[in-house]
Amino acid sequence: MSQMRGKSSIVFEKAPYLLGWSSIVAQKEGEGPLGDLFDEVIEDPFFGEETWEMAEGHFMRQAAMLAIKKAGLAKEEIRYAFAGDLLEQNTATSYGLKELEIPLFGLFGACSTAGESLSLASMMVAAGYATHALATASSHIGSAEKQFRFPLEYGNQRPQSATWTVTGSGAFIVSREKGPVKITGITTGKIVDYGMKDPMNMGACMAPAAAQVIYQHFQDYGKEPKDYDAIYTGDLGEVGKDILIRLLKENGYDISEVHGDCGLEIYENETQDTHSGGSGCACSAVVLASMLMRRLISGYWKKILFVPTGALMSKTSFNEGESVCGIAHAVLLEREEA
Repeated sequence: MSQMRGKSSIVFEKAPYLLGWSSIVAQKEGEGPLGDLFDEVIEDPFFGEETWEMAEGHFMRQAAMLAIKKAGLAKEEIRYAFAGDLLEQNTATSYGLKELEIPLFGLFGACSTAGESLSLASMMVAAGYATHALATASSHIGSAEKQFRFPLEYGNQRPQSATWTVTGSGAFIVSREKGPVKITGITTGKIVDYGMKDPMNMGACMAPAAAQVIYQHFQDYGKEPKDYDAIYTGDLGEVGKDILIRLLKENGYDISEVHGDCGLEIYENETQDTHSGGSGCACSAVVLASMLMRRLISGYWKKILFVPTGALMSKTSFNEGESVCGIAHAVLLEREEA
């Protein structure tokens, strides 16, 4: 039986595996430092569709089908899908995955959705309710800017604290069948609100939530930063990274030697004019499915803590003057030894 650990963690006795994974991105992401590591780079940001929202759904569908193919499975063998995006009513997820006809749990964890989907898929598989489950998340610069800030056509100026929403999707097949990487445990985050109200500074909004779940993971597992080869947050960017490290130091943990951030890996901020880094549901998903998985499989790392981070805001909450609260979810990934 899997065991509850501490306040908010689970240790899987029979750890589920990552059997297949994929990363599909757009041209800007393909031009970044990780460009050669992605499975597919789509030059057309509309992906042959008429709207940004339908394009995002196409990215998710493409990533899901490729992950299933790489796992050596057919879509009919996937028991459940756990998926989400940034849009109202999970538009990209609904329209993107409807053709696959897989029983779906639609999720919203903002940019933490990759961690949420992997956590729930892992629990489902570890509990014996599925042999194979799909976990996926997507985002798109066009659809996100239109919903949360200003349409791209407006051409507004972005402050240095702003991040660039990643266009693309990452998908994973969580399975009972043995694969090269296993999910040995999870720590579920809680909503943290420090009263931040600036939607152009999401790193500052999300960093306290990342600090909370990483701290709780250390407490629940009785571990320290030195016990991990790497701890990767989702999309804190330059601003959020500094806040996270300071908050954890104040609580007795120094992760500066092992910390990385997916939002700082995916773009070259200076030359690509992405300011503080990358963000969006796809940010952590595609970095995990490319760089992080390669480093685990190669043996460069043996154990990492993957911590996607999300800013839980909407047009309504912003227009009504509410603060932007955050959440993060931690997934413990370990290389399967031969």
